[in-house]
Amino acid sequence: MCGICGVVGHQNATPLIVEALRRLEYRGYDSAGIASLVDGQIARRRAAGKLDNLQAVLDVQPLSGTTAIGHTRWATHGLPNESNAHPHAAGRVAVVHNGIIENYEELRAEMIAAGRVFTSETDTEAVAQLADFYLDQGLTPREAASRTLARLQGAYALAIIFSDHEGLMIGARHGAPLAVGFGEGEMFLGSDSLALAPLARRIAYLDDGDWCVLRPDGVEFFDASNQRVQRPIQTVALIAGTVGKDGYRHYMEKELHEHPVVIGQTLQRIIDPVTRAINLPEFPFDVADVPRAIVTACGSAFYAGLVARYWLEAEARLPVDIDVASELRYRDPPLVPGGLALMISQSGETADTLAALRALRQRGQHIVSILNVEASTMGRESDVVLGMVAGPEISVASTKAFTAQLSVLAVLTIAIGQARKTITEKRAGDMLAALLDLPSRAAEVFSRLSDIQSMAASVAEARDVLYLGRGVCFPVALEGALKLKEISYIHAEAYAAGEMKHGPISLIDRDVPIVVIAPSTILFDKTLSNIQEAKARGGRIMAFTDEKGAQRLSGIAEHMVILPDVDPFVAPILYTIPVQILAYEVALRRGTDVDQPRNLAKSVTVE
Repeated sequence: MCGICGVVGHQNATPLIVEALRRLEYRGYDSAGIASLVDGQIARRRAAGKLDNLQAVLDVQPLSGTTAIGHTRWATHGLPNESNAHPHAAGRVAVVHNGIIENYEELRAEMIAAGRVFTSETDTEAVAQLADFYLDQGLTPREAASRTLARLQGAYALAIIFSDHEGLMIGARHGAPLAVGFGEGEMFLGSDSLALAPLARRIAYLDDGDWCVLRPDGVEFFDASNQRVQRPIQTVALIAGTVGKDGYRHYMEKELHEHPVVIGQTLQRIIDPVTRAINLPEFPFDVADVPRAIVTACGSAFYAGLVARYWLEAEARLPVDIDVASELRYRDPPLVPGGLALMISQSGETADTLAALRALRQRGQHIVSILNVEASTMGRESDVVLGMVAGPEISVASTKAFTAQLSVLAVLTIAIGQARKTITEKRAGDMLAALLDLPSRAAEVFSRLSDIQSMAASVAEARDVLYLGRGVCFPVALEGALKLKEISYIHAEAYAAGEMKHGPISLIDRDVPIVVIAPSTILFDKTLSNIQEAKARGGRIMAFTDEKGAQRLSGIAEHMVILPDVDPFVAPILYTIPVQILAYEVALRRGTDVDQPRNLAKSVTVE
């Protein structure tokens, strides 16, 4: 959600910023812009729509300057048009902003009363106007920024430049991530390490409430009380070449094909393939004594949490509550002291999940986070971080991160079950063997691509699609429906198969495909009964199953994708892959923007 890049240095900053913004396209956006100091004055280029539109503007009106800020905007206040695009400028100040300024109406009214004229509908412009107002009072840029930050309420990451102050940039963060990159004679600001990777191999993250002053030769960090502080500098492992499409048509296609490798790398990090010993980080509490767990996440990560709930309750016999993070704090559930809070996030910066983490910590819960970015804010605020090895996920719709999350949660389930003595040594060995065999089985899914494409041709013609699954396969159905909605714009709903006759069955006709997640080993007889009920009412059955299930679905299903036989424990991970591929193939047929679907953002850093 929104992307920031800033440069203070010795070379033309515009091409550096454009390239960095392209690396941030995965976050989702609807306009883009750059502001630079040209002969000491602020010059801007902005455009609605994709970065190619901004590049077209730059081709006609080039922008020079060695001090510059850039932004990809995901609209929160005001239409996604050029006048609302960032950077916003007022007098001697230009600003880019991720997040929401909650008291912007109050600040806007104050500035209008002081005679200032606003030119956009955004909350961000209030920041620029306020900072310029303080400059008019005789404050220095540093003082004006500090005074402005003290007035802001809400979530923000900011980068600010000032006329007649070449080589000066101020960054600030409150609730939205921001990182500083260290170059040779130049410094950088970015929303995340992915933006900064080709520019700087060393980065430092601002803590919540921090602000910083960048010059070409270094940076000063200040905390919320304006005390100078030090922040640890890390080496960025990611290199520019790791985020190319590698010949695939879309990032999503590439990331779908990375499922087997990602599952394997993630498992190898936490399971010794020879001894099959589990190698998780040391927990500062005894998981055997945890009375109850609560799982919270957003989007696909929430569905991974739903799978974990089935696993933890069935295998580890640990009672589990689960909430979408945006609801958890407001539901205010009673919690048992010393409980386990499982937080799941690809980015580690999801605003709702981070807010839930902090609320759960205040309520005496042990915080364990499953993250793809361990150095993220959630990682720094957790008791234990269980990292997945998914690598950068550029497509907005999550794919490989989801199976990586499930892989980590599966191993955690086994470890907790062993600690609680609910999983025998033999059962644990069988479960671990099934997990270690999973990358090979995942690779086999791609040999069924033609069957998935045949199914996709039928689904692509539909206006509405139903997904069904039972037990631990119900969250897989939810994930399938979400993916179809996200990237093909077809309305899709998922139901626990047994609930179909309690309402959704009224939707069934020849125009509504019914996609069923039906491995023969998981409540298959019950699922088959529901399938036959749908078939009897004209339903078009599209089934993901195995050889044994296919025999019983012959003559019932219009399309079948027959998947490898696997242990029921790992079936949700395997069956996720073809369900996601189906959504991709449908989107291809409908001609949608697969990697950057409309209205969506990758990293949602506002509530």
